[in-house]
Amino acid sequence: MEILKKLEINYRNINLYETAFTHSSYANENNIESYERLEFLGDKVIDLIISEYLYINKNIKEGEMTKVRAAYVCENALHEYALKLEFQDYIKLGKGELQTKGNYKPSILADVFEAFVAAIYLDLGINEAKRFVKKVIISNIEKNNEYFYDYKSMLQELVQISKKSTEYIVVNEEGPSHEKYYEIIVKVDNIIFGRGFGNTKKEAEQNAAKDALDKQA
Repeated sequence: MEILKKLEINYRNINLYETAFTHSSYANENNIESYERLEFLGDKVIDLIISEYLYINKNIKEGEMTKVRAAYVCENALHEYALKLEFQDYIKLGKGELQTKGNYKPSILADVFEAFVAAIYLDLGINEAKRFVKKVIISNIEKNNEYFYDYKSMLQELVQISKKSTEYIVVNEEGPSHEKYYEIIVKVDNIIFGRGFGNTKKEAEQNAAKDALDKQA
C-alpha cells in the first residue's frame, strides 16, 4: 500500500492494514472482515498512549488531563488527522457509501484512523504505535493547536467516566427562520451545568458544553 511507504511503516502483515481501510459496506458486499474490530482496539490504544504521555509530561490534574485527551482524540480531531494523511484515498466502500462520498465522512475517517493505529499495534507493537501517535497527535498537543476542541465530546468524555447522562435543551429561540438565535442549556443528571447561545443549535450546544467545562475547571 502506498500509504505505508509514505508513512515509513515497515509492515509485516499487510492484511491488517487492508482491513483497517475496509468499511462494513464493502466488507458485506465482498464477504470479508471490516475495520470495526480493529477500530474498537485502536480507540483503547490511542487512549492509553495519550494518557501515558499526559501523565508523564504534563503536571495537570485528572480532570484537565481528561479534557486535553478528549480534545485531541474526539471524532473531529481524528477526522482532521485522517484527512491530512489522505486516508480518504484508500478507504474501501460499498456502492451506496461511494455514491454519498462516505470516504469523507468524519465518522468513517475517524474510525479508519483508530483502526489504522490498531493495525500498527498488532503488527509492529506498542512502540511503533507510540511513534505514529506522537507524530500525528502528540505533536499537536505540544504545539497547543486548539482548533480540534470539540466541547461536546469533551463534556461527554467526562460524563461517561462518572456514568452520568447529558441532555441539551433549547430554552429560547428568537428571530426569523433565516436568522435564528438559540439559547440552550445542558443538563447532567437533570442538573443545569451550562448555558450557551448561538446562531445555530450546534453552535449554542458547543457553547453550553464549554460553559459547563469552564465551571468544572
